Amino acid sequence: MRTNASINMTQGRPTGLLLRFAIPMLIGNIFQQAYSLADSVIVGQFVGASALAAVGSTGSVTFLFFSVCNGIASGSGIVTSQYFGAGDPMKTKTAIANAAYIMFAASLVMGVIAFLAAPAVLGLMETPPEVLADATLYMRMSCIGVPLVAVYNYASSMLRALGDSRTPLYFLILSCLLNIALDIFCVRTLQLGVFGAALATIIAQVIAGIGCLLYALKTNPYFQLSRENMRPDWRVIGKSVRLGLPLAMQWSMIAVSTTALQAFVNSFGTEAMAAFTATNRIEQLVHQPYNSIGAALATYTGQNYGAGNMKRVKEGFRHGMLLSAIFTLLMMVAYQLLSEPIMRLFVKETEVITMGAQALRLTSWFYIFLAVIYMSRGVLNGIGDALFAFINGIVEVICRIGLPLLLVLIPGIGLWSIWWTAGVTWLISGLSCLMRYFVWRRKAEAQIAE
Repeated sequence: MRTNASINMTQGRPTGLLLRFAIPMLIGNIFQQAYSLADSVIVGQFVGASALAAVGSTGSVTFLFFSVCNGIASGSGIVTSQYFGAGDPMKTKTAIANAAYIMFAASLVMGVIAFLAAPAVLGLMETPPEVLADATLYMRMSCIGVPLVAVYNYASSMLRALGDSRTPLYFLILSCLLNIALDIFCVRTLQLGVFGAALATIIAQVIAGIGCLLYALKTNPYFQLSRENMRPDWRVIGKSVRLGLPLAMQWSMIAVSTTALQAFVNSFGTEAMAAFTATNRIEQLVHQPYNSIGAALATYTGQNYGAGNMKRVKEGFRHGMLLSAIFTLLMMVAYQLLSEPIMRLFVKETEVITMGAQALRLTSWFYIFLAVIYMSRGVLNGIGDALFAFINGIVEVICRIGLPLLLVLIPGIGLWSIWWTAGVTWLISGLSCLMRYFVWRRKAEAQIAE
């Protein structure tokens, strides 16, 4: 059973399949990042650098609590893609149904915990008193939205597991445009500050989630579930959790490390916080092509691994790396030449613009390691390598917590250790991902030879 929107990645040229999946997802990811970009630009321009610092200081903490939900979604998507690649419609439907139970339970629990813990966590991060109230408000509003955002994460992860990256895109575009309009209305017209920015984002994401899910239920045959499909299947749930929890732990550890880095940034004052927030938002956009190709590679790998085709898995990695290398070259040139005009989109303060522009030029030299991270991760997530996710998370934690403390001791680096930490972390993490990929590949080739 196939649909026009779904892509069977067990047949056809890898480059074409990856691009066909990745391009709609890339557009969707860029629009998704426009949520946070819209918040940052509008808050920075109409409220000021202090409010921008408040919004930015919550990003790593919010990501920490979203990590469990994202991990469960990814684990469920891997299971679904493997059943789909194996040509088992009943198991595919069962995986889709059971994914809903664990994803919504996880999002509700994490949303409540995050809401209650917000003031304490921001206090531990030594958030400056002048931005603490706005940061707490923005984080709590974001936490309220966790169960609501889970609707979109569920629908999109299941559709992408089936090879459909177009349907989630359409609803993201609609939602993003609405978010920007609501941002301007709430922040500029109603003057609701960071509360208005958070409220606009929640409303837009809810619309995207409900719209995407209803459309999938109506048009995609794999979402047309019977009572038998909807019964809890503990084997499927166990497999999804077994694959999803290590990914959740990986992202949680990354979030803990970025939270520790944010606390380090906070020690340099409001200007450094604003510059770090702006460069973070910009680099989130840089991540999206890598993320999109990596997600395409994970689905491609999951389907071909489920079909038992190891040769195509290796081909997919090579093609993904080639596409990523081309993008890396383009981005390095762009950020070396255009960093200051880009920073001016976020803030008006000259000191923050100069600081952020120099930081972007610095980190752009390390983008090639992002390509290695996302391509290796795509393959390893696609085969369900749970140990890799745990190892990669530990590497990120050690780097983001340890490197700033070491780099700041080097004469002349000072606050630039913030951005040197990002680049060196990508380098070390990328090499560890690549090593893990080659270890897996040697084992797979040895098994095939036997």
